[in-house]
Amino acid sequence: MGFQPPAGPRCRVITDNDYCGDPDGLVQLVHQLLSPSADLRAVIGSHLVTGPERPTADLSYERVTEVLSLMGREVPAYAGSNVSLADPQTPRPSAGAEAIVAEAMRTDTGLPLYVTLGGGLTELASAYLMEPRIADRLTAIWIGGPEYPGLAAPPPDTPGVEYNLNIDLIAAQVVFASPIPLWQVPRNAYRQTMAGMAELAAYVRPAGKIGAYLYDSLCEVGARLAPAGLNLGETYLLGDSPLVLLSTLRSNFHPDTSSSRHVLRPAPRITEDGGYEDRPEGRPIRVYTDLDVRLMLQDFYAKLTLQARNVRR
Repeated sequence: MGFQPPAGPRCRVITDNDYCGDPDGLVQLVHQLLSPSADLRAVIGSHLVTGPERPTADLSYERVTEVLSLMGREVPAYAGSNVSLADPQTPRPSAGAEAIVAEAMRTDTGLPLYVTLGGGLTELASAYLMEPRIADRLTAIWIGGPEYPGLAAPPPDTPGVEYNLNIDLIAAQVVFASPIPLWQVPRNAYRQTMAGMAELAAYVRPAGKIGAYLYDSLCEVGARLAPAGLNLGETYLLGDSPLVLLSTLRSNFHPDTSSSRHVLRPAPRITEDGGYEDRPEGRPIRVYTDLDVRLMLQDFYAKLTLQARNVRR
């Protein structure tokens, strides 16, 4: 067994991700499952940028059930909507959105609730449109959005809308215009989360069935893209793992994300072309600029190793 907080969990977490896409989401899910200071209340499989002809939320849900089975864990899992919002007023009801509403509206616990989102914002926006009272009952942590002018420059050769924003741009417009407390990890921050394939081979692959599953999933991406002329080199961006860092691996006294850095900015408008438009009256949101990648990765490797040792006993 790894370390268990004597006082139990300090927060509740619902994690929502496009788990059938980039397998960094699977790494994030396993890390969250191994983190005892968070009470993981639900896992939501959400859709990719493709349309209803490919039900990717259902595929994400299937990936979640695979991970839970490999780890011998029972956590409520739900599928989100397979399509994006059609307009800013109409939710896309789904089991995932309903799970967010149900957990946020609980009155039998004082633990803070974090809804962590590693893909699009369809389920959170839908939950808010279905029940606006959730806005002051949770904090949303989102991996997504482009660089803010004056804070960072975009990487070269990045045409179009940032990927997670592009999954459901209307949903992002809803969330940014809402009163929901929001911690944003834009592209310049999540691109800091670089792991070497050598360290993944050394620390993740040997860690039992789930370690091999994660490592093979990451390797498959490079193997699949190589024939198309895309060379991923020997690193991998674990861009969804800050969801665990910021929600769960907070400081012991005065809990906060004290080893990472953020700025406060008025929530901007999300424009139709995926940019930001200043909105001075917007509520303050956290925009993360620097992440504690050391803590994030070493905590994950250590927990995975201890889990594997415990399984072998």
